Amino acid sequence: MEEKLSHEQIIDNDRARVDSLHHRLSTASNVAGKGGLLDVSIPAHTGNLLSTGNYIVNVGIGTPKQDFSVVFDTGSDISWIQCNPCNHCYPQKDPLFDPAKSSTYSSISCSSDECTQLDSHSCSAYGKCRYDVKYSDNSTSTGNFGSDTLTLSPSDLLPNFMFGCSDSSSGIIGRTAGLIGLGREKSSLISQASPKYGAVFSYCLPSLSSSTGYLSIGSGGPLPPNVQYTPMISYASDSSSYYVKLVAIKVGGMKLDISQTVLSAAGTVMDSGTVITRLPQAAYSAMRAVFRQHMTNYTAAPALSILDTCYDVSGRGKIKVPAVALVFDGGASLNLGFDGIIYGGSSQACLAFAGNTKADEVSIIGNTQQRKFTVVYDISNQRIGFGAHGCS
Repeated sequence: MEEKLSHEQIIDNDRARVDSLHHRLSTASNVAGKGGLLDVSIPAHTGNLLSTGNYIVNVGIGTPKQDFSVVFDTGSDISWIQCNPCNHCYPQKDPLFDPAKSSTYSSISCSSDECTQLDSHSCSAYGKCRYDVKYSDNSTSTGNFGSDTLTLSPSDLLPNFMFGCSDSSSGIIGRTAGLIGLGREKSSLISQASPKYGAVFSYCLPSLSSSTGYLSIGSGGPLPPNVQYTPMISYASDSSSYYVKLVAIKVGGMKLDISQTVLSAAGTVMDSGTVITRLPQAAYSAMRAVFRQHMTNYTAAPALSILDTCYDVSGRGKIKVPAVALVFDGGASLNLGFDGIIYGGSSQACLAFAGNTKADEVSIIGNTQQRKFTVVYDISNQRIGFGAHGCS
């Protein structure tokens, strides 16, 4: 029987994810392909039924293709799935990928450029490339780095797609088969697909398990007319993540008194794999104070993991909350709906934001705040866009 994670389990897993991001970004080749003419869009769903707070798509790997449910993640570059034989694999819903059953699978030499460009690689006894992804929460994926045909849709195949074939993994992505990396490094799906589709992708994350969003790759399809763009910021110390400049926060239509120095001290990253948005502590404290002023008609409830502003909404029917907007450089704004402001269930509702613990930790715009928006990553033109009402 499929088990859904509780809200608290999702938040606790999210803490480990954010610890990993903060660790990587504190130790911090932009890839911008030519605009293509093709595009492909595949359905995206919440990962609740596969015990993850991340979002998933179904892809095929190999010839004949073997189908898998995988997390897609803008905060990662290397794509990987668990493979047979496996020395240490976590339980997953789908059968393990068997490269021996694919006529198009190839190993990659450990002396190749494709191997040596990986952040962490080694050689097997047979001269094959080995990859090793480690996160600061001690979750890992290790295995052979190879290539095979990736099927995104029946008519959209990407031959020679390079990915990790994991024979040892542990992590916090539930019972999915693995991960598709959408970062900016050369090993990511977006970088590998850019010669065919262009260096553009977009997605819309649905708010409910019963709803369907999408992940779209390519610049050939029309974008919604209501997309507002903000410049994408590049840092030499981190060529993988998608940085933007957060310039203001509004609660109840009022711009909070937060200095630009506080908001931009460590930068702001868009991340589809983080659930709860993290803000500088001073910014979060200002937001929390004004939010609480608007919520005096509700009884305070105990904290839910890191979410410290919660209310008892048992039997209250429709909950009224103040509007919240995240404003970015250039005027683009995430005008959040209820699903982007509140996290919780039928009896407890919590403000879906948290403060960083250190002043030098990067701010992260998580997937709760991105729900229902079309989010466009236009790498070619170095900009990120937001469009309301992208999905339900």
